[in-house]
Amino acid sequence: MSYPKVSIVIPSYKAIHFEACLRSAIGQSYLNTEILVSDNCPTEDIRDICARFPGVIYQRNSVIREDNVLSALYSGKGVFIKPLFDDDILHPFCIERMVAAMQMDPKHQLVFSATQVINSDNERTETRRPYEASGSIAARDMYRSMALGMRNFVGEFTSIMFRREKLWDIGWKDLFRIGTHDFTKGLADLATYINLARGGNAFYIDEELSYFRHDQRLQSNSNPAANPNFGNCFSDYIDLLVVAHQEAIISRDELLAMDQQVAVITVQLGNVFPQMGQSRQRYLDYIATLPADAA
Repeated sequence: MSYPKVSIVIPSYKAIHFEACLRSAIGQSYLNTEILVSDNCPTEDIRDICARFPGVIYQRNSVIREDNVLSALYSGKGVFIKPLFDDDILHPFCIERMVAAMQMDPKHQLVFSATQVINSDNERTETRRPYEASGSIAARDMYRSMALGMRNFVGEFTSIMFRREKLWDIGWKDLFRIGTHDFTKGLADLATYINLARGGNAFYIDEELSYFRHDQRLQSNSNPAANPNFGNCFSDYIDLLVVAHQEAIISRDELLAMDQQVAVITVQLGNVFPQMGQSRQRYLDYIATLPADAA
């Protein structure tokens, strides 16, 4: 086994759990890494923490949210890129296990693993294990499953590793876009996974290799009070159905069969998130354009 460099990239904003996050990156059993922090914290707290750890690459960034994520992802110089968000934690063997999975087959474009959800006190609150065993899934099948299941079973950015070469092939303008729809304000992570895995496979590792922190007090995209675009995380699933059909990932019959489910979730969430009604209308408008015998 060779030991290609892995870039652990940390787009940062919140300082409260950052040192634990950074220590989990430094404490990896796999040693050929670079750790790059892209800091958008309004204070100097993250800079001061990084200064205590020699070798950490620190860059101050003026952009926010998704732009800071993109800046971090595209700053890595390693063969593989490992995202890590500023309040999450990596298992000590995370990088080692993921590199091994990548090297098993050149078709493996994306690796993800089981995860644990933790709270502000580092207590485990939920185990997320989408499959019962490790294995490979074709990119097309992953795409279909996400679209028709209306779910992101891969998880957050902290749960993945991917090839830097593929990232640059896609380009930063298209990383969060699928077909005609821009998923930047909602399912940017899901769109990224679909784009990164295209033309190859994703590999699932049935080990808990990362810990996603869920703390409603924090400024996080998973916190509805802090994310003004939170409704897009639901409405984007409706738009994903349309682009999946446009790209011949799902059939016309499969698209039409989702109509009742789309209607139900629109009723359930539409009063809270106006994006639901807008996406539902785009879905109906698209269906109306389909010829009766469309494949």
